[in-house]
Parts: sequence; C-alpha cells; structure tokens
Amino acid sequence: MADKKNNYKKNRNNGNSDEDFNPRFRKQRKKVCALCADKNFVLDYKNADQLRKFINDKGKILPRRATGACAKHQRDITLAVKRARHIAILPYAQD
Repeated sequence: MADKKNNYKKNRNNGNSDEDFNPRFRKQRKKVCALCADKNFVLDYKNADQLRKFINDKGKILPRRATGACAKHQRDITLAVKRARHIAILPYAQD
C-alpha cells in the first residue's frame, strides 16, 4: 500500500508524462501592453475605430486580462471609452 502512494507521488511530480498534460491549464505568454510597447500610439476618445478594439460586441469594456494593457493604460482606455459614450461616438450597449 505504501509503495503505491510513493509511486503515485513520483508520477505526479514528474512533468514529463503525457498523462499529466492538460491543455486547459497551459501556461500562456504574458501579453504586452500595446500602449507601452508603441510610444507613438496615442489613445484618443474621438477615434471610435481605435476604441472598438477595447470593447466587446455588447459594448462592454474588456478587462485587462483580455486587452493585455497595463493598469495605467487600462484606466486611460476606460476613461476614453466613457468619454466617447458620453458624446455618442460609441454606444452604451449594442443589441
């Protein structure tokens, strides 16, 4: 009985086995903030085409994990989208 437990632990800790591979928990590459990477890229609330990359099909603002933006630029994106909505460049919700 004790041998089974030891073998199980050895197999479980060995990352080379195919039976431990689960594509659901693959390690993904960290996204790089598009606004930090390109210093010439300026976020403008009057440019709707630029802002559509940061909202989903229902008109909601995408989270950082989806956009890949850093915290500072995600706040700028949110502010720009809200300003564009206020002056009716972007809709609040899409049906």
